[in-house]
Amino acid sequence: MVLNDLDYRLIAEIQDGLPLTSRPYNEIGARLGLSEEQVIERIGALQQAGVIKRMGIIVRHHELGYTANAMVVWDVPDNQVDVVGEKLGAQPCVTLCYQRPRKLPEWPYNLFCMIHGQQRQRVLEHIRKIVDSHGLKHIPHKILFSGKRYKQRGAKYQ
Repeated sequence: MVLNDLDYRLIAEIQDGLPLTSRPYNEIGARLGLSEEQVIERIGALQQAGVIKRMGIIVRHHELGYTANAMVVWDVPDNQVDVVGEKLGAQPCVTLCYQRPRKLPEWPYNLFCMIHGQQRQRVLEHIRKIVDSHGLKHIPHKILFSGKRYKQRGAKYQ
């Protein structure tokens, strides 16, 4: 796909986030001289061509009052990772759950789940309930509360 000036302007408009309005593509279109439908179609074409790999949201938890955020790391037997991961990921308090390779001997953990909360004690209660209700007491794990906040942002194309 050969990009034109309008494509570059469209990418510049969306790479720092969509406008926080009920119709963000309409607002972007107004700035670019396009209709809302044209913006949506062009973004779709850029995605189809692989120019835009993905679009997603970045939730700024602190701004929403979620300051007690914990990553729970688990050392799950390899043959149980899928089952345990599905159980963890299905919990309403778990915002993401994923598998990563162990880095032995220093790091034995292979399953990670994030729990965001407004109060540290409430997050610990969620974890205790998950462990108790799913019979995970035998699986070694650590609770790592966030100590530093890193800026999250999407991809930069220019």
